[in-house]
Amino acid sequence: MALKSTICKAELQLSDLDRHYYATHNLTLARHPSETDERMMVRLLAFALHASDTLAFGKGLSAEDEPDLIERDPTGAIARWIDVGLPDERDVRRASHKSGEMVLLTYGGRIAEMWWQQNGSKLAGLANLTVIDVPAESSATLASLAGRTMRLSCTIQDGSVWLADDAGNHELPLRLLQGRRA
Repeated sequence: MALKSTICKAELQLSDLDRHYYATHNLTLARHPSETDERMMVRLLAFALHASDTLAFGKGLSAEDEPDLIERDPTGAIARWIDVGLPDERDVRRASHKSGEMVLLTYGGRIAEMWWQQNGSKLAGLANLTVIDVPAESSATLASLAGRTMRLSCTIQDGSVWLADDAGNHELPLRLLQGRRA
């Protein structure tokens, strides 16, 4: 018998002062059986950083060659492809060529640093690629906020990100490795 995804619900109140985007999103996140709370919450962070009315969660781990988040333009073309983790460099190139913008959020501390050292120079020529590293402290904070039902408030200002729940407000330092912020 195959394991089923765990369904998590999140109410995300977003105030992105950098992009002048303010909205509340009621999100349903399907956590794949092999996915950790940390990875699921980095996907939620990716949504917050690039939120729009057309951004949606993709099939992610459930399907190869599918983004974790996807945004299409009015013609149906992929405007933004967002992945989370440490993908193969060829997969990043392929996604970059399929979309107007490719965004990658890496996490994992030292492992992510080693991945960037091995792949950064190979990916430097991709003008539409943005790579953001979520340091270990930030991803651990995100994982601690995970739950089946979440009410979160996210504020983004001057490139800084704060995520709040009933227990408190948490600053999430991020490192821009390539490209530009959302």
